[in-house]
Amino acid sequence: MEILYITVQVALALTSILLTMTILLHRGRGGGLSDMFGGGVTSNLGSSGVAERNLNRLTIIIAIIWFLAVVTIGLFTRFGLV
Repeated sequence: MEILYITVQVALALTSILLTMTILLHRGRGGGLSDMFGGGVTSNLGSSGVAERNLNRLTIIIAIIWFLAVVTIGLFTRFGLV
């Protein structure tokens, strides 16, 4: 059980970093923090519609894996399997 717990912790750390990176890669829609720091000027040059859809899919997949890792660690902690 210890190896599984460590594996889930590593998966949580990696998905946390990847999720942050993929969220920051998204194009700003306007009116948010991206416009406040000048991101609205260059947002139309960054990505096409297909690239944005693929980035959305990747972000959702990483978020689901992250959520499952958090729930798994919570279950390990709750039932004392650590």
